[in-house]
Amino acid sequence: MTVEESQKAEEVIRASFAAKHKFSKDDKRAIWVRNNVQEYQRIQSLFSGIRLFIWVIGIGTIIAGIVGVSNIMIIVVKERTKEIGIRKSIGATPGSIIGLILLESILIMSFAGYVGLALGVGLLELLSPQFSSPDSYFLNPSADFGIAVRATLLLIVSGAIAGLFPALRASKIRPVDALRDE
Repeated sequence: MTVEESQKAEEVIRASFAAKHKFSKDDKRAIWVRNNVQEYQRIQSLFSGIRLFIWVIGIGTIIAGIVGVSNIMIIVVKERTKEIGIRKSIGATPGSIIGLILLESILIMSFAGYVGLALGVGLLELLSPQFSSPDSYFLNPSADFGIAVRATLLLIVSGAIAGLFPALRASKIRPVDALRDE
């Protein structure tokens, strides 16, 4: 039942009672009708707002993680300039250098994500007995395996994005300049 349908039903009920008990159907004090569909819609819009807020927080956290890992990888490339130069001088291709930096970036991002996921699931399991009463709103909280798999894929993609620019920068290092670098 939609809100409009419930409002029409409310008007019909109000008009029926008004005719039977002889009061104006517009008199809100004569009879009070509780419209649960409207309340349900309000609750749903509240939860939609909360869901949007959680998405914004999650996206912000992913972006912060990408920026953090990207900065770490820039420092790693700077510190390993000599090593990258030696690798290139003995025949490493730009693709292998890019692969090395991307792999490190993905590993850092995935490890941090798995630690966060494990802490979240552990905290959920620790707090789960607190929510075991039947009148609790959060009855049997659990972590969805499908969401964990999608989060893992997101971590891998985010790690690749975070390492892309430092990897491209590392692949363009000339061996002569790298060996001269102090």
